[in-house]
Amino acid sequence: MSVSLNPAAYTRIVPAVVFDIKRPHLLVERSLMVTRRSWVAMVSGFFEPLFYLLSIRIGLSALVGDIEVGGQLIAYDAFVAPGLMAASAMNGAVFDSTMNVFFKLKITKLYDSVLSTPLTAGDVALGEIMFAVLRGALYSTAFMVTMWVMGMVESPWFLLSVPACVLIGFAFASIGMALTTFMRSFEDFEYVPAATLPLFLFSATFYPVSQYGEWGWVVQLSPLYHGVELIRAANLGEWRVELLAHIAVLVVITVVGSAIAARRIERLLLT
Repeated sequence: MSVSLNPAAYTRIVPAVVFDIKRPHLLVERSLMVTRRSWVAMVSGFFEPLFYLLSIRIGLSALVGDIEVGGQLIAYDAFVAPGLMAASAMNGAVFDSTMNVFFKLKITKLYDSVLSTPLTAGDVALGEIMFAVLRGALYSTAFMVTMWVMGMVESPWFLLSVPACVLIGFAFASIGMALTTFMRSFEDFEYVPAATLPLFLFSATFYPVSQYGEWGWVVQLSPLYHGVELIRAANLGEWRVELLAHIAVLVVITVVGSAIAARRIERLLLT
């Protein structure tokens, strides 16, 4: 016996506007053209996690010594580096999907013009998210090369950390754009670092989850934690079934965030 799903029931789960996508790459092309004139701002977000890594490499790593991860002893700076790489992907995606999107949505009214063309709200949401992911992937690739130069790469499988960072970027760009559609003024951007800083500090970035004791479950609620685990496993060449759960969490966040962002863009500009 076959069972068919009513399309109307399905769109209650994932809004139909998400699937009304035609040419989101046009938004990416536009962003690339604009960025050519402000490339310094484009690359600036890479340096914060890099300076953290250098400070740990120069001083703190020698004090802490080696730590055991997955049955392997690694230097403390090599333990922290994958977490900082995940943070660089988060930073790039969040910055682009919040401040830049708000400016286009509220100040220049760019999306009003875009939606007067054959492009859809789904194109706007996916196009802006894709460009934010591109920025995060740029930071992550540069960070990976830096880790290799500094001798912190433990396995050839570390190359897979870049796709992991792309997934992190999609998750945070989706969340960032969805939340930006609810912002009313630039004052609301005070909440962005208030959210990202705790994620940066308490996502097993600097300490293993075991160090949090009975509060370890709170750490696992962080979206960044799941990305850190993926990149750290890639660096060590470790592959466990639990990694599929980390991937699933980031995929779900991406789908839900994209759906909310597309629906909100449609509601704000077309109704």
